[in-house]
Amino acid sequence: MFLVLAASTAFAFNFPAARAVGSTSSPTAPALRRHASVRAAESPELIASQPSEAVKTWPCGDALDEKIVALAVPAIVNFLVLPITQAVDLFWVGRMGEALATAGQAAANQVFSSAFWLVSFVPTITTPRVAAANAKGDKEEVQRVVGEAIFLSAFIGVALTGVLAAVERTALTAVGNANALGFSVPYLRYRLPGVAPDAISTVGFAAFRGVLDTVTPLKIAIAANLVNVVLDPILIFNAGLGVAGAALATAASQIFAAAAYISLLLRRGLVRAATLVRPPSRAALSQLAQAGGAVQARALALNIAFLYVTRTVQRLDTTGTAAAAHAVTIQLWQLGGVVLFALSTVASILVPTELKREGGGRAAARATASRFLAWGAVLGAALGAAQLAALPMLHLFAPSAEVRAAAVVPSVIGAFLQLINGVTFIGEGVMVGTGSFGALAAGQVVATLALLATLTRAATLNQVWLVFWLFNSVRLANVLRHHFVAGPLVEKASQS
Repeated sequence: MFLVLAASTAFAFNFPAARAVGSTSSPTAPALRRHASVRAAESPELIASQPSEAVKTWPCGDALDEKIVALAVPAIVNFLVLPITQAVDLFWVGRMGEALATAGQAAANQVFSSAFWLVSFVPTITTPRVAAANAKGDKEEVQRVVGEAIFLSAFIGVALTGVLAAVERTALTAVGNANALGFSVPYLRYRLPGVAPDAISTVGFAAFRGVLDTVTPLKIAIAANLVNVVLDPILIFNAGLGVAGAALATAASQIFAAAAYISLLLRRGLVRAATLVRPPSRAALSQLAQAGGAVQARALALNIAFLYVTRTVQRLDTTGTAAAAHAVTIQLWQLGGVVLFALSTVASILVPTELKREGGGRAAARATASRFLAWGAVLGAALGAAQLAALPMLHLFAPSAEVRAAAVVPSVIGAFLQLINGVTFIGEGVMVGTGSFGALAAGQVVATLALLATLTRAATLNQVWLVFWLFNSVRLANVLRHHFVAGPLVEKASQS
């Protein structure tokens, strides 16, 4: 794990910004990339206004694939940093030799993830607002939008911290194993200082993405998570804090990241000190509420689904074996899912770009979307095979033979589930790109209802993972319906 993280660090700090912009197969490509890298470092705003050679040759041929790869690689590395660090957390907590410690950590993390949806809509809405202002060269508008988003996220983060502190035992009892409260309560409590900083960091990432700077967030993410990796064994074992030490290490890394984002946003003129402390106007709040409604509905449905999965798993036995096995299984599963989510974000950028590009339109955007779905199918199969090959790694996260044995079959089920995850996740990115938030939210709600209806019959961990098949199959059906029947890119829509 440490070698993987070190390699990612070296890659990120040497990754040319030009690859986040475009690629070309011409003989002069290396020189163009070096030139673009220098320009990106000097002014990410300038890059935003310059189309790449690959864009000019869309939507057919290898140029589109090169463009997808050029944008996807840094996104994948960025998305991989967090699960790799979480895997390191799981590794060190697993070294404690307590199944209930792993179960308690998993329950607390689910409470945090589910609560965090309250602030997740802010960065989703911030990126296109920053991009629009940046495209017009309106620096004051960029500063205003970023400042409003940071203020709102920080406010919600502080309020969320207070609520979690007040209901910690109630929330953990509702989600987790009552026998694991001795581990889940201190883990949740020591993570609370990082809630508001983490909310600020998500806005910082959105702001840099809005000006097409993907390298800076990657460097911050790696540096912050290295703080977590270094502190984990020190606080867990040397300081004798146990699972609370793992939580404190995570909170410290989140505070570091927020400080880095604020410092760099101020230094690069993407925000001013005055805008950081200015509450959003009534008009801005109204705009955020309207745009974020469907985003919130989808996030709520998704979090309800995972809350009930965690609740079911935590109560399958009193020893915590099933919950620990589930935590290990989903960690490996999410490592593959990160690649698909990263490509999904690229789809959400390139499809609307082609839709609005002069000389493009719906037919070209549909061809681009179809190419993304093809990539999803291929990557899903590859990731499933890789997950099967990684089964021997289970002993790294589950020293207990009972936990390893319980995790094998769910890991196999999860590996085969990647076959449909590729098209599902990337297809949902396409739906975001076309602004189909209502359809996306509706599909997620139906999938969650299907999961809740069948989860009550799941009596083993294997059956819980089979329910995941139903859950993601409904989402897949929604994606295919959008692409082939009812979405804005279908042929009958483009002809009307």
